[in-house]
Amino acid sequence: MYRFLFSSKWLGYLLLAAIFATACVFLGRWQMDRRAETLAEINRVVTNYSAAPIPFDQARDQFSRLDPAKEWTQVELKGTYDVAGQRIVRNRPLNGQPGYEVVVPFRLESGETVVVDRGWLPIGNKNPGSPDSVPAPPAGDVTAVVRLKHPEPELQRGAPEGQLASIDLAAYSKELGYPLLTGAYGQLASETPPAADMPAAFPKPSTEEGTHLSYSLQWFAFGILMFVGFGYAARQQARNAAIDAEDDALDDGTVHSAASARRRPSPPRKRKKATSEEEEDALLDAQGY
Repeated sequence: MYRFLFSSKWLGYLLLAAIFATACVFLGRWQMDRRAETLAEINRVVTNYSAAPIPFDQARDQFSRLDPAKEWTQVELKGTYDVAGQRIVRNRPLNGQPGYEVVVPFRLESGETVVVDRGWLPIGNKNPGSPDSVPAPPAGDVTAVVRLKHPEPELQRGAPEGQLASIDLAAYSKELGYPLLTGAYGQLASETPPAADMPAAFPKPSTEEGTHLSYSLQWFAFGILMFVGFGYAARQQARNAAIDAEDDALDDGTVHSAASARRRPSPPRKRKKATSEEEEDALLDAQGY
């Protein structure tokens, strides 16, 4: 009944179903990997974002090479801002709005220098390609609480004077002409004394898981449904073939019955019994009357 499955046509259908299902499994696993990354990020935010700040001495190694598990950890820094080294980082959207971020070198009491991202500024209306004004950091000794962030890669594009294309700490250090700790930078949480004017503070990262799980389940379901559809089509093909075979058998039986009926000899006809008048006429005819 299912011998047709071994035909080149149906083997081709099966191959296409297998390819489609494999692609669905790949996409489903990709969504699961993205979900795992999202959950790891959520765990870092929940664990580190609002935890008590630790002193720089305990976090120094992280500024040299940041452990991914330590991202968003709060660190307390004491020192002074290098206002001359302040830069704005271009193309930094926030809540769907284009803008900039303000980064400033922060020289610690130990003599080492880290980079602090003080916040976000919108695109200005006075000078195209720059904010209308950049708030200055507090002068003198400052105690800043920052959250650790990974440095960004170098981008293959330039930036106007006083701006950076990305928070590439190695390139920033080269531009400043003095060494920075390039393993991490700090996103400002608070500073004392506060500045008179501040860039917009960064919102807390989202802790929503998103739709990765539902998308992955949908892809896996699509892969399974492809084989279900293939099985249903095969069953329908087999049923149609069985019905056609049955119809052919019935047609052959009707033809044979009709032919047999034509070949069968007809039974002899019964002669009609003669009436009395017919018998008398026959007797007279025999006697010559």
